[in-house]
Amino acid sequence: MLNRRSWAIVGGRTLLPTGWEDDAVVLIEDGVITDIADGTRGHPVLEAGGRLVLPGMIDLHGDAFERQLMPRPGVHFDMYIALADTDRQLVANGISTAFHGVTHSWEPGLRSRDSLVALMEALESAQAHLACDTRLHLRQETFNLDGEADALRWLAQGRVALLAFNDHTADIVKKLDKPLEAMTVLQRTGLGADALRQLAHRVASRASEVPASIERLAASAVAAGVPQASHDDMTADIRHWYQGLSCSISEFPKNRETARVARALGNHVVFGSPNVVRGGSHQSNAVGAATMVAEGLCTVLTSDYYYPAMLQAPFRLAADGACSFEDAWALVSSNPADAARLHDRGHLAVGQRADVLVVEPPAAMPARVALHLIAGRLAHAALGAPLALPAAPRHKTATSMPEALGWVEP
Repeated sequence: MLNRRSWAIVGGRTLLPTGWEDDAVVLIEDGVITDIADGTRGHPVLEAGGRLVLPGMIDLHGDAFERQLMPRPGVHFDMYIALADTDRQLVANGISTAFHGVTHSWEPGLRSRDSLVALMEALESAQAHLACDTRLHLRQETFNLDGEADALRWLAQGRVALLAFNDHTADIVKKLDKPLEAMTVLQRTGLGADALRQLAHRVASRASEVPASIERLAASAVAAGVPQASHDDMTADIRHWYQGLSCSISEFPKNRETARVARALGNHVVFGSPNVVRGGSHQSNAVGAATMVAEGLCTVLTSDYYYPAMLQAPFRLAADGACSFEDAWALVSSNPADAARLHDRGHLAVGQRADVLVVEPPAAMPARVALHLIAGRLAHAALGAPLALPAAPRHKTATSMPEALGWVEP
């Protein structure tokens, strides 16, 4: 039963593209939603028990897996262990499709070329064993000029699902003059302060070469059909420049003006769910994501650095009156699907991939995923939330949760 890809999900409050439906039966065959009906048509039944039935979430920018690779400074773990543990976190928190944000930097250590290549190879060989649809979000440091040829080749080979242009060089140079702020960079690179300072200044001295490199990478992404994002846009002019390169996603713009320009250009604007859940950014000068949502200046929320935040953020936004729950859920489902050009998911609709969540709303505890189907396969079930047998005659073929999973009483 665990590998079954055909189901009828009944008894929930279902979020359809047209709004909420209390009597909908979501029919799934071979991993695809085939109908939104009023009967089970003989399918094995999963009873939602009055919980919310929602489209699975799509995370365009998540880098929390770095802590699985290096949970303490200088302490490294096997790539496959890190990927397996991250996969369980993703599906337990309702993320059906994940873009691992992996930085390709001029730095040695955690964000080096060697680390990236090792992760790419591990991810590709582990794909068949991962429940979540996991893809590579290449975060290209724009000053990593020596790494441009690699990035161009990976794009042409189809190994990159999303390309983002990052520029953290100036920020790193500033941090090196502040011992406490420099510590994070020193720990992940393994270099001493003087060696890192010399390297950073040498890299920064090639600033005049960066724009042409970005243009070549953007052209390669366009040729490969890979969506592009610019990260930490500082000004409207920068966003206009990237738009001219067919880079149509603005990740974490630094101010309202830039976010407004991005939206006026029809761009998707990305902020982090942790910002929403915590009530503000961990960076003192950053804009509040909830405020951006309320003002119509944010279209996508991501897990950023904390996977559990993505499930909680829509409930927080709705409770605080920033937007309706329907609009809040679009920020983590249909909108990121549109931004990433994944037109086969993001909605509970006929023909869509059967990425489906059964979610218990927050009450005494935070919201939790009771059931998670990915392409129709059962990826996660919370044993603490047993699903009751339906009473209505039309659901007479229903099985209890343990039976549906193939569990037998001892």
